[in-house]
Amino acid sequence: MRKQNKALILLRMIKLVKPLTGFMVLAVIFGTIGFLTAQFIPVLGGMAVLTGLGEDIDISFKTIVCLLLSFAVLRAVFRFAEQRMNHYIAFTLLAIVRDRVFKALRRLCPAKLEGRDKGDLISLITSDVELLEVFYAHTISPICIAIITEIIMCIFIGSYHPLLGAVAFVSYVLVGVVLPLIVSKRSGTTGDDLRAQSGELSSHMLESIRNIDDTLQYSFGSKRLEEIGSKTEELSKKQGILSKLTGTNMAIANMLILISDIVMFAVCTYLYQSGQITFSGFIIPLIALMSSFGPVIALASLGTTLQSTVASGARVLAIIDEEPETEDVEGKEIIGFKGANADSLSFSYGSEEVLNDVSITIPEKKITGIVGKSGCGKSTLLKLLMRFWKTEPGMVTVSGRNIDEINTDNLRDMESYMTQETQLFKDTIANNIRIGKLDATDEEVIAACKKASIHDFILTLPKGYDTEVGELGSTLSGGEKQRIGLARAFLHNAPFMLLDEPTSNLDSLNEAVILKSLKEESEDKTILLVSHRESTMRIADEVHSMDGGRLS
Repeated sequence: MRKQNKALILLRMIKLVKPLTGFMVLAVIFGTIGFLTAQFIPVLGGMAVLTGLGEDIDISFKTIVCLLLSFAVLRAVFRFAEQRMNHYIAFTLLAIVRDRVFKALRRLCPAKLEGRDKGDLISLITSDVELLEVFYAHTISPICIAIITEIIMCIFIGSYHPLLGAVAFVSYVLVGVVLPLIVSKRSGTTGDDLRAQSGELSSHMLESIRNIDDTLQYSFGSKRLEEIGSKTEELSKKQGILSKLTGTNMAIANMLILISDIVMFAVCTYLYQSGQITFSGFIIPLIALMSSFGPVIALASLGTTLQSTVASGARVLAIIDEEPETEDVEGKEIIGFKGANADSLSFSYGSEEVLNDVSITIPEKKITGIVGKSGCGKSTLLKLLMRFWKTEPGMVTVSGRNIDEINTDNLRDMESYMTQETQLFKDTIANNIRIGKLDATDEEVIAACKKASIHDFILTLPKGYDTEVGELGSTLSGGEKQRIGLARAFLHNAPFMLLDEPTSNLDSLNEAVILKSLKEESEDKTILLVSHRESTMRIADEVHSMDGGRLS
């Protein structure tokens, strides 16, 4: 993912709040009032003491007591209201962000995600998105609240003497602006590195769990554990650096606050002794400053917390911004299936050439077979017919029309694509098969399973079609998963079936049953059958041989 300017990332993250601007304004108003009531409680207490000492205060003692009681209650009410608004905004925006991320992933599938680190993607759509909650709930409104609150406090303190207002202003700027900027600069790319390493660790853990059988078989556990420990230690070091910066940041913030209080005391003393302010003008501004650093302390911690948040935001925005290999086509005339062709088709994965000047005609309602050893380009040809990648140089046509000019939904409706490895969800067998047709009846599902020679097996399971399969279909054999994938293709009932090694994991008996079903399907369907097994080709009307990316 390309590097992005952090200021632009923050700006884009803030723009997402636009639909919820009204709620954000309310959060700022509630937060500002909440902080002001908290800050003026000690100020009013000071005024009460001064009244008791006989000082001339513009507010009566009774009024001060009423205000103190009111502010104590209002502080709790407005603090709750602010947090309620902020978290409503945060979780609403997280839902919006998740929706955009999943839409982006769908657009990028499968070409841009086929070689992508799955563990890192899981980290991005879970922890990275979750971390944005800190920004939306604890960053945007606190900044606005701090600015408004401290401006009001500067005006209040400055009303006793302009120099006192200036001291307060400089104090707030040092703690809430200068310090976070310095700490952010010192932390450099630590936040980016932390999120990247977190993604790597997630990927490594996911890979370790998925390959646990091989790890145990070949006694690879100690090596794998050592790698996990090393990655965890590296991640801990980065987290330690950020934690150290956070601690240093808060220590410096507290030191600056103490220095500010001392400077304010010195200035108040000078002004009082020179007769420029009264005794109440000495006490009240000092108390006001000492009680008013709450909002800027929240800003002081942003120097380190924003590092990880911006890094997460960059990763999320990068996946949203990434351009798909092929954009969905819309707005074209809906067509029916009348055969397919590939003309002078070449294709490479990077510098590795997979197809070289391949041309093939796939006639309607016939079975066309392509046989060849693994890695010769058979699967790639099917993916190009599905328009997963761009077909240049060369061209793929369906019903005589370039597939770049066919609506994507229309194209996928005309094609049933069975991949080499069937991916199953942690759900019932029936629901896994219904992926081929979401509104399919039970009778349609059963009919598809009979064609795929898996109906009888399903009936032997404890709950039949309602039996849940394990994660990634771990409770089923390779052949069983393959037949479920074939049942999906039958259920989809598209006129053009693209089958990639549909019998590779089956015994000869099941292979014969499935090939018989496919032969029957060819009476009203077009089938492109790809396999490395010669026996699978016996039902084909025409067989092509592929080797080294060339078709003969």
